Amino acid sequence: MAAHLKKLPGQLTVVIKLGTSSIVDEKTHEPILSILSVIVETAVKLHKDGHRVVLVSSGAIGVGLRRMDLDRRPKHLPKVQALAAIGQCRLMSLWDQLFGHMRQPIAQILLTRNDIADRTQYQNAQNTFFELLHMGAIPIVNENDTLAVTEIKFGDNDTLSAITAGMVQADYLFLMTDVDCLYDSNPRTNPDAKAIEVVEDIADLEADVSSAGSALGTGGMSTKIVAARLATSAGVTTIITKSSKPGNIAAIIRHAEAQRLTGISSRNSVTNFQDEGVPLSQTASLNLHNSTHDVSSLAQPTHARSPSPQLDAEQVPLHTRFLPIAHPIRDRYFWILHGLAPHGTIYIDHGARKALSDKAGLLPVGIVDVDGHFAQQEAVRIVVVKRLPAASPKATPKTTTPIAPIPSRTAAHPVLNSGHAPYTHPPLTHSMSSSAIITPPLYELHDPAPFEIGRAVVNYSASEIRRIKGLHSTQIHDALGYADSEYVALRENIAFFGIEKSRPNTPSAGRSENKEGGVGVDAY
Repeated sequence: MAAHLKKLPGQLTVVIKLGTSSIVDEKTHEPILSILSVIVETAVKLHKDGHRVVLVSSGAIGVGLRRMDLDRRPKHLPKVQALAAIGQCRLMSLWDQLFGHMRQPIAQILLTRNDIADRTQYQNAQNTFFELLHMGAIPIVNENDTLAVTEIKFGDNDTLSAITAGMVQADYLFLMTDVDCLYDSNPRTNPDAKAIEVVEDIADLEADVSSAGSALGTGGMSTKIVAARLATSAGVTTIITKSSKPGNIAAIIRHAEAQRLTGISSRNSVTNFQDEGVPLSQTASLNLHNSTHDVSSLAQPTHARSPSPQLDAEQVPLHTRFLPIAHPIRDRYFWILHGLAPHGTIYIDHGARKALSDKAGLLPVGIVDVDGHFAQQEAVRIVVVKRLPAASPKATPKTTTPIAPIPSRTAAHPVLNSGHAPYTHPPLTHSMSSSAIITPPLYELHDPAPFEIGRAVVNYSASEIRRIKGLHSTQIHDALGYADSEYVALRENIAFFGIEKSRPNTPSAGRSENKEGGVGVDAY
């Protein structure tokens, strides 16, 4: 059963993420006490004002380098993990000392993706967060680098902070970085570069990222935009602002709340700004296109809060604010999308996609192809394709069509959208004996291009789905010798990237609900 954080009127939950470069000096690896002290004061002030605060803190490896008098981050994984173990103790000790001066209790939470891959463990972690916040403690979260390897890492603490914000049902996520905000062009080459204050639809945001993170950290501006997309899909207002000015957090919240309560939405608003102190090498250059996305409903308050006095424009600290989507993804569907790592891909036709939009489960008849090796009850990507007419049996050998791996959604050219991710596939070939035979593709590769719409937890393995794809549910037993379910994935185990509402509706009078919770439709 999904857990919920009970809030008082006017109470906010704020997640603040600090990168390694904000915590330790990149050259000396000494803690930057000036920033840490202001962060502590800001967090305690928010807490005393009745709000709930969660910190996501990087820096364990950087602190470990200082403790062991090492000049640079090692490349050997066991050494990095050992430094993380050493540094995490010192880092938490430092946080505890600073918060101790303010008589504020804190708690340590270390996570890997494996910790939340199981639904029960995800809920346990969520309940722990809620209980800590109820007790008045400030949780400090970090990835468990001592145990994490590539397969179970979140990738960077920007992603971890966004998942944390979704878990605790936060109102605000602050991504503290080396720059004040995002710009419409690179200030290094354009002296008239303007700061972007509000982004209403990340689908219209194409990022040309010039920052790849510091020598100690793993993130950059691109990871922050990806984290903003993840957090806003969960209904969290996400803000990028300068880490060296953490005292601005309270002022930004007052400004954002005043705009939200008065229904003000400055569409793609820009503010002239030049600051010679901004490290231009850390600046993201952005192209923001026109959008028809209607977010008028976002300005409506979800619960009563006491309005704060609106700041004058010149008093508002520079920042970029990403507004949450109109229909946030919550609870189980957020977990399916972001708590589970996909192990493969299922390609479906447009008829299957329409049926899923109508709240039906995924039947094998709508599946065009399968990629990857995955087992039952594992997560997969759902990619929509245009099915091509079946090839002649004489012209096509009876072999499995190899599918090229899908590029990462954060590849070299990250078109940061909310789910429609086009993919380019190389020519498909199959090797028979000593010659390569061109195998006709099963779906259109370019017009329209395949695009990912969401994730699903499947009832059958990859090898089983390859054998039943395109069949009606009544034929599953004949193909496999058994039929565990008529659905490849139940509707309750399918979540979308904010394109359609993820939550299934109650079946209407024209449909029959079967014993497994799916909708009884056997043809798309």
